[in-house]
Amino acid sequence: MLERRLTQLMRHGVQIVDPRQTWLADQVDPGRIQPGAVLYPGTRIQGARSWIGREARVGVEGPATLVDTVLDAHASVASGFVSRAVLLRGASLGGNAHVREGTLLEEEASTAHAVGLKQTILLGFVTLGSLINFCDCLMSGGTSRRDHSEVGSGYIHFNYTPWGERGDKATPSLVGDVPRGVFLRDRRIFLGGSGGLVGPASVGFGAIAAAGQVWRGELGENQLRLEPPRRIEREVVAGHTDRLRPRADKNVAYIGQLVALREWYRQVRLPRAQPDHRPVVEAAIENLDACISERNKQLNRFVQERGVGPIDLDVTDLAPCPLDVQGEPNEHVAWVHALSEEAVTVGTEWLQHVVERVLERGFEQLPG
Repeated sequence: MLERRLTQLMRHGVQIVDPRQTWLADQVDPGRIQPGAVLYPGTRIQGARSWIGREARVGVEGPATLVDTVLDAHASVASGFVSRAVLLRGASLGGNAHVREGTLLEEEASTAHAVGLKQTILLGFVTLGSLINFCDCLMSGGTSRRDHSEVGSGYIHFNYTPWGERGDKATPSLVGDVPRGVFLRDRRIFLGGSGGLVGPASVGFGAIAAAGQVWRGELGENQLRLEPPRRIEREVVAGHTDRLRPRADKNVAYIGQLVALREWYRQVRLPRAQPDHRPVVEAAIENLDACISERNKQLNRFVQERGVGPIDLDVTDLAPCPLDVQGEPNEHVAWVHALSEEAVTVGTEWLQHVVERVLERGFEQLPG
């Protein structure tokens, strides 16, 4: 049965370098692997959601396992394990990747080797170096493959705090933002290597966090910062919980950004998608839904342990997109770059309004 399915794929135009070392689980639909895709030896594909686009490459450097993962045209996975992730056109994961659910890499976003991601969203062209753990983050900034936001090698996003009965992961960090970031016009951001970011944190466009430091809090736009760690020595009290705010506020703000990005996909990217590209955009929306659900869950665990909630951030009366998304479908990045400055301003204001609607709903339910 497997041999027949692999033969069917090769007749359909899929390049399978060595069928003896390639495995497709029974639930994988061969029709979702597009002509021109290249499967190298050691490729294992599982899950009915799996989609491999034209000229996508899997296992270039070594064995690669994909589970319910969607690769757009020209995307690539060098080697490693990837589950329920979505990589848009030209996005790439380096060797020994370990990527879990909720991950979305937009056009030409990339990682080098040995990178761990989960609930991670990298907007267009964002680049991560090697030996990085960057879970529970959204990062944007930059304009092109030559002018992009970047995280240096040896970087960690610290996404867990030990306070309370069991600790919590109400710690997402925002690097750049969605309302401006999706338009690919803002200054790139650099997080220096051999360092880290303690969530929840925020970093503005054009900012540089110098290498070799662990950053806490906020880093404003166009700021270069290097700060030595301050000494802390105090007793650890069992069951101690930190303050409800501002951490709850930062979580609400992060969820607002995710909702704005989902609206961008629903109202802009999906209507503009060509028929053979719609499954990729739909999968990206599924991942954004999963990210919003996860962040809501972690936020409610956090606030309920502090005697508040549950909090409901579901906002249904969101404004329609004011941009003209009709016309001949074309490649997304080219369309964004061709938008007038007036259209960018209008679109940014629309997305910022979405964020603010979520903020309003959250702050109505938080005390103080």
